Amino acid sequence: MSEIWPTELRVSKDRRTLSVTFNDGRTFPVPAETMRVLSPSAEVQGHGPGQKVTVPGKRNVGIAAIAPTGNYAVRIAFDDGHDSGIFTWSYLRELGEHGGDLFADYERELAEKGLSRDA
Repeated sequence: MSEIWPTELRVSKDRRTLSVTFNDGRTFPVPAETMRVLSPSAEVQGHGPGQKVTVPGKRNVGIAAIAPTGNYAVRIAFDDGHDSGIFTWSYLRELGEHGGDLFADYERELAEKGLSRDA
């Protein structure tokens, strides 16, 4: 696969979606909730195998800020205070292409654990 990077990042007016356009012309709307619950941060992913956390109650989370991190990623801060996720260009692409499936897996995890998307 050739090197893919975003040419535009646009936060929706309601702060609930990040639209990412890549240099191959494809654009993906990525919901803030998806990015928050699948954040690449250690808080969500854990520090090793089997430590991933299922984060409930983020249905209405919004994007508070986005800051560039080098030439390879952005740090996304959410309005619930979570701000340690560094989203690489390849991870944003993965969320764009497969976010629906990943989010469905997350919803199954919630159900299995008796948790909810609502607070």
